[in-house]
Amino acid sequence: MEFDNEFEVPAPLDQAWDLLMDIQRIAPCVPGAELTEVVDDKTYKGKISVKLGPVALTFNGQTTFEELDAVNYSAKLKAQGTDSKGRGGAHANVVFRMESSQNGTKVIIDTSLQLSGAVAQYGRGVGMVKDLSQQIIGQFAENLKNNVIDAETEAEKEIDLGQEESKTVPPKETPPPGAAPIQVGSM
Repeated sequence: MEFDNEFEVPAPLDQAWDLLMDIQRIAPCVPGAELTEVVDDKTYKGKISVKLGPVALTFNGQTTFEELDAVNYSAKLKAQGTDSKGRGGAHANVVFRMESSQNGTKVIIDTSLQLSGAVAQYGRGVGMVKDLSQQIIGQFAENLKNNVIDAETEAEKEIDLGQEESKTVPPKETPPPGAAPIQVGSM
């Protein structure tokens, strides 16, 4: 089955690319996902738990970037996983590209997904899988904004504010230890 998703990253294109290529940093933003191993700079292992209708599934799998094009802000990756209870698997080929938008960067994702085994029966309704993918992408984008981008922006503001305060507030001069102020006119 084929489906498309998109989301916005409230950051300029270069920053959004760098952020989305930092898998260890963004993996916690994917709802239900856990990064379990970094095999190399293009291959990652993990697991994701999803609910397809009434059925809860946990896939253990691997994702590999097959192509990375930092000049054109696009990538192609392959993901595959098997249900931890042996009910089947999922194989996805994903292409994503990024482009400037009014709010920062738009990420456009094209997915080709094949389900196998009993999992294929649960996900028979293409609409159900599309809805699930949109929910995951939507929650990911919100988590990315709230937990990574906004948190970094707030930390940068605090650092900037601290630097501004140190520039505008003169440091208090304290006498060197052991030195007493000079008293004039008394004994």
